[in-house]
Amino acid sequence: MSLKGQITDDVKIAMKAGDKDRLKVLRLITAAIKQVEVDERRELDDATVLGILDKMVKQRRDSITQYTQGNRQDLADIEQAEIAVIGDYLPEQLSDEDLDVLIGEAINTTGAASIRDMGKVMGAIKSKAQGRADMGAVGAKVKARLSQ
Repeated sequence: MSLKGQITDDVKIAMKAGDKDRLKVLRLITAAIKQVEVDERRELDDATVLGILDKMVKQRRDSITQYTQGNRQDLADIEQAEIAVIGDYLPEQLSDEDLDVLIGEAINTTGAASIRDMGKVMGAIKSKAQGRADMGAVGAKVKARLSQ
């Protein structure tokens, strides 16, 4: 079953169970998916849906940072709960060791030698790490490795 199909089925399950909080987040996810499908006029594959979910998690992490700085822990907790629901559909996160190996392989494969080659390395890593790692943190690690 596709990731989109799984989310749709989970919406029905949450409706039947009366789980309003989970249902709200699942509806946000389906709305984001539908929006991209309408804009691009195509059926989305799992990789694109993962990209959407990854973007949603990133937005919520940014919101948590802002809410925490603004002393609004109640709103930060809501965002954290939404991340937990979205995270159910993301693949297992890469460990730091796995990420370092992936970065090393990408550097070797692309023949990157300096910071100028960062785009090539990130392009090679993106498809393997999409949804499994924070791409901002990956970029920082790649930059540090290429700057040595």
